[in-house]
Amino acid sequence: MTANEIRQSFFDFFKEKQHTIVPSASLMPQSPGLLFTNAGMNQFVPYFLGTDKAPYDPARAADTQKCIRAGGKHNDLEDVGYDSYHHTMFEMLGNWSFGDYFKEQAIQWSWDLVVERWGFPADRLYATVYMPSEGDPGHFDQEAYDIWAKLFEGAGLDPKRQIVNGNVKDNFWMMGETGPCGPCSELHVDLTPEGDTDGKLVNMDSDLCIEIWNLVFIQYNAEADGSFRDLPARHVDTGMGFERACSIMQGTKNFTDFSQKPTNYATDVFQPIFRKLEQLSGKTYQDIYPESVDADKSQISPEMKEAIAFRVIADHIRTLSFSLADGILLGNTGRNYVLRRILRRAVRYGRTLGFTGETTFLPELVDTLVDQMGGIFPELVERRKAVKENLQREEASFNETLDRGLAMFESEVGNYQQVVGGEFAFKLYDTFGFPIDLTQLLCAERGLKVDMSKFEELMEQQRELGRQARTQALVRAADIATDAVTEFVGFEQDEVVTKVLEVHPQDDSLLVITDKTPFYVEMGGQLGDQGEMRCNGVIWPVASVQQLGLSRAHALPLEADVAVGDEVTLSLETMRRRRIEAHHTATHLLHWALHEEVSEDAAQQGSLVTRTRLRFDFNSGALTQDQIDAIELKVNDCIEAGDPVSWIEVPHEEVKGRKDIQQFFGDKYGELVRVVQIGGEEQSLDGYSMELCGGTHVRNTKEVGFFKIRSEGAIASGIRRIEAVCGEAAYSWLRKESEKNKVEEEELRSKLGTINQQLEELDQATVRYPDFPRIMVSLLMEGTFRQKNRVLKKSVEHMQGLRDVVIEAGKKLKKAQSGAAAKMADAALADVLLSDGPIVESFAGPANLLQELMNGLKKKQFAGAAFLIVDDGEKLHLGAFCGEDAKAKGLMAGKLIQELAPLAGGKGGGRPDQARGAAPERDQLDALKSAAEDKL
Repeated sequence: MTANEIRQSFFDFFKEKQHTIVPSASLMPQSPGLLFTNAGMNQFVPYFLGTDKAPYDPARAADTQKCIRAGGKHNDLEDVGYDSYHHTMFEMLGNWSFGDYFKEQAIQWSWDLVVERWGFPADRLYATVYMPSEGDPGHFDQEAYDIWAKLFEGAGLDPKRQIVNGNVKDNFWMMGETGPCGPCSELHVDLTPEGDTDGKLVNMDSDLCIEIWNLVFIQYNAEADGSFRDLPARHVDTGMGFERACSIMQGTKNFTDFSQKPTNYATDVFQPIFRKLEQLSGKTYQDIYPESVDADKSQISPEMKEAIAFRVIADHIRTLSFSLADGILLGNTGRNYVLRRILRRAVRYGRTLGFTGETTFLPELVDTLVDQMGGIFPELVERRKAVKENLQREEASFNETLDRGLAMFESEVGNYQQVVGGEFAFKLYDTFGFPIDLTQLLCAERGLKVDMSKFEELMEQQRELGRQARTQALVRAADIATDAVTEFVGFEQDEVVTKVLEVHPQDDSLLVITDKTPFYVEMGGQLGDQGEMRCNGVIWPVASVQQLGLSRAHALPLEADVAVGDEVTLSLETMRRRRIEAHHTATHLLHWALHEEVSEDAAQQGSLVTRTRLRFDFNSGALTQDQIDAIELKVNDCIEAGDPVSWIEVPHEEVKGRKDIQQFFGDKYGELVRVVQIGGEEQSLDGYSMELCGGTHVRNTKEVGFFKIRSEGAIASGIRRIEAVCGEAAYSWLRKESEKNKVEEEELRSKLGTINQQLEELDQATVRYPDFPRIMVSLLMEGTFRQKNRVLKKSVEHMQGLRDVVIEAGKKLKKAQSGAAAKMADAALADVLLSDGPIVESFAGPANLLQELMNGLKKKQFAGAAFLIVDDGEKLHLGAFCGEDAKAKGLMAGKLIQELAPLAGGKGGGRPDQARGAAPERDQLDALKSAAEDKL
């Protein structure tokens, strides 16, 4: 059976047993204590705990669960590629009972599926049951033993041989120190050639005796005093390693040949990715393994290194693609950093296969994975484009630093004999983004170790610096200690006369602390202010401001003539501040409108407020266009109404818990909090929008100006982002969009005209399209907000209609051109196929002529070798074709393209029978033909 058939067979079996087949949960875990979803039971925990009732009738389910074990307690990362069965991402098949059936049915059905339906040899199966030692919880699982014994006896086998006692580590499951728990019963498969180990390899970490299925019987509750009591409702939680099941069934030729050790990587779970990697790299995968996972990596042969690289990349692309499809992005902390490490590890192993970093290769594997698994995991299909874009961006970024880091490593590693200094490892990490495991891998390949104690010491120093600098600093001030206090007067004043308290020269600036300031320091997503300081008749620019304890330091040029005790005037760049205030107030209106039009549960997850735009992150599903339009309209109605914007300081206890006042950070607020309200009466806390906020705002919503949402989209699983503009920034953006529309419309009309002309030449076809007057900016600058929105909406509809016309015309043109190219190809092949020898020919014509020529050779079952060149006037399009006779002589189309295309500055590749490429150097046509003739 294929992998897909095995998975479906599992589903079909349990569907017959009245299980509801449920989809896999996201890899983003529900539990805050997990990096990733790492077991099938994660999504069902509320049913086991009794906090939720299982929504299935009867209360039983089956599924396949995506799992990642690449960080934290469960971490298989370092074993990947070196053995046949460890993976960072794997599927866990499972069946579940929530207070419904228990041991007898669970064990009986596992036997029915594995032995009766799939055909596993019963004499190669070993079942483990729980046998506690003194002081361990529970008691010997006699019930499970008796059920297994009856099944083995029915197969003519001795239960004493086939049933193995397991200890608390292997055969007793606990959710935590307290809570649901119970004994486990596992199925292990003897994969030795003779199958006569009598269970001696069970739980001995041997790849010749693999655990395939674990049945957990949740029947106790662990109490805080260390005792165990029976649960009122007993549950079944099982997990089968999908890749392992495929490995055993396919690797033993359906249990007929145990001479070769089965491997997960030899199954059709991984083989399609290997084939694509072979095509991209020109190398061939060999299913060979080191003698042990802990093998000396410096002694591994080049062939072994390539095989490991194939396996690592195939494993890692699955982990990365599935995670990105679930909205888990690559980043610098937590699970996001684990994924970034995995990507960098894959890129590093890519160098072993000849990927130089000039182009990316990971995005090229995504389509293969989606085609293979998109049917069972539709999120891969839905997020294909986003997955590719993220991989492209991350791989390209890392390639830039990898080359420099590798060069540094090669130049300095020779200075070490046995242990590489932790300082050097930290430098690679800190400067070049090398995960420490990548440095360890590079060292291990040379028989070296890394001084990890020193590395960890330096890492802790860096963490401590991070803790000391929670906010972003635009200038370095870590060494400044001050007891000065600065009064902030910027809520009401743009300018203030103040006294200089302290002056601190820095490397590239002068930090001046004053007793008062109107300058807002960056916090809560609002950018800090800029402006100027006048001192002794001279004006100095203030580039930035930052918080130092209870004081605020202004960054001036290093040459500024300012001294302690000077009386200075601080003035804001008021236009910049006003635009920031407008965007900040618009953010509050947007938050309120989201609650009104989408959901009261749409809570803020982050924000940014600048003079040119605002960004607002919130938890929600995707918004519809109607919802976006309604939010825009609601905000603009409030702006047009001219509602007052006010604020009041009150004790936190007075507003704590009020659902009509948005509060985000709980105990992080001080005793006094500042509530910003829009609408209502001042000092009354009765506005329609009220939020705890320390930022600056306009005094009336009319000052915000026109509000326009530029984009709305997902940034993580369940997290959306809106970017918007208002006031002058909105008009500026609309002007640019209008100009863009004008240019695009002209381009579309021009393209449409060209297509019409070409169609007329081919089949006299014509296309009509509606005319539409161009949108002038003046229309947007006048009238009400509703009118502006209607104009924009009609503009968008018109542009989309024009695009649709062009697309349809383009399709018609392509079809006509394809037909013309096919006729050209038939005529050309009629001449060149007169002989049976190899074909090397060039043609002048459109690019699609090459594909028609290749199709023609295939249709005519051409058995020889051909190298075809089509010159379209801009570049050379190259095609290699190898029929059965040619392949029998060792010719491979993909390799022909890889060897010949560079002669004209090109590249390409493909399968052994057909391959394509392109080359820009048209003047090398004759040389290319000559070289092809020599090859063939």
